[in-house]
This record gives sequence, structure tokens and C-alpha cells, in this order.
Amino acid sequence: MSETIEFRIKRQDSPTTESYWETFRLPYQKNMNVISCLMEIRMNPVTADGKKSTGVCYDAGCLEEVCGSCSMLINGRPRQACSALVDELDGPIILEPFSKFPVVRDLMVDRSRMFEALKRVRAWVPIDGTHDLGSGPRMSSETQQDLYKFSECMTCGCCLEACPQVNDNSSFMGASAIGQAYRFDEHPGTDSEHDDRMAALMGPGGVGDCGNAQNCVRVCPKEIPLTDAISEMARRLTVHSVKSFFRR
Repeated sequence: MSETIEFRIKRQDSPTTESYWETFRLPYQKNMNVISCLMEIRMNPVTADGKKSTGVCYDAGCLEEVCGSCSMLINGRPRQACSALVDELDGPIILEPFSKFPVVRDLMVDRSRMFEALKRVRAWVPIDGTHDLGSGPRMSSETQQDLYKFSECMTCGCCLEACPQVNDNSSFMGASAIGQAYRFDEHPGTDSEHDDRMAALMGPGGVGDCGNAQNCVRVCPKEIPLTDAISEMARRLTVHSVKSFFRR
């Protein structure tokens, strides 16, 4: 390992300004991750050619791959900066913001589209919290085991960044929202949301827009079986459509 680590960082001062590149070099320390390196740069933001700069703006929260905030492109791959160890990366290390989301500043992007998609597919259990409703419907241990993996979704955006169907010419909501639609459609307490959920998945940007590239499962930090959820929801949409036709 070299005595120094070189970072090439794509920066942007605001959502409306042009992007530019800056290079920083840091003394190598064992067990550094990308976030700790960005912290070092922030303490002394001087570029490799000696120019005084500003601390790089990025998003972070838990620093243990749970919150999904520190998503960025690291050497061209969408991943979490907190779990990206410098010892495992080829240099120079290239950091870029996700390209499928609006840039707020530098490496920080606005992931609002993902949260709006969760609203569309009604990814929640509807309850009235004003009084005691008693025990909810029982769920088998097999279903609990299946859904637990989907509960690990961090809404980090890696699946959308890697998906070729998420682009300026498509309104595809992405694998994350469809995975959560499957998770909550399996929950026995969400029957009242089923029809609205199916309508959202059949509408623009729904399951029909998936191109089956399967990039989502390749880059998911939690290894969630997103393509399984997409295929299952496509099957349920077919059943729902047939039933709806005969209910007319």
C-alpha cells in the first residue's frame, strides 16, 4: 500500500452550478474507510496541487451501513461510503454523486423520489394510533422470515442508480419501492391498501417498466432478493387484473 491515498472527487457547489473535479491526497492509515477519509479532507481541505479548497459535502448518519445516507459512486460502483474500505479499493479512488438523483452539493443528492414512490405503493401498515386496537393478525414464522430481509432496505438508492430503466425518459419507480410493496402486501394487516397498491404498480413507472436487467440485486448492500419481489408482484398484478375484469 502506498504511503498516500489519492482521491479524485467530483464536486458541485449548488444544484444549478457546473460540476468540477478536485484531487486530494492523504497519508495512509490502516483500516480507513471512505467516510473517515472525507472527514480528514474536511479538517484540512487542501488539494493535491496545494490549493486551499473547502470541505467536501456528503451525507452520512449511522456509519455502520444501516441508514443508507452515505450512498455515492465509488470507483464507478454505487455503494455505501461507510463500508468501503480503502485497503480494498484500487487507487486513485474516484468519488462521484449518484447520477440518477438531483445533486444538492458535491456528493450529497436528493433521494426524495424514493420516498414519494413508497407513498405511491402505500408501504405501511394502516393503524389508528388513538386507541388500543388489540392484537393484530397473526403472521406465520415462514412469512416473518421472508419479510425480514425486505425490512433491511435502507432506501439508499443503489438499486436505482444501477438500473438502466431509471432514466430521464422513464418514470420507473425502481426495485426498492416494488420490494417494499411486496413486503407490505404480504402483511395480513394491509388488506385495505391492496387495491390502491395494485393500481400504483400497474400505473406509469410501475412493474411493467422493469426491464429485468437484474442490476439491482447485484449492487444491493443488503442482498435483498429484489427481482423475486418484482416477479411476484407482476404475478399478483395479473391475478388482480383478471379479478377486476370479472367484477365489472
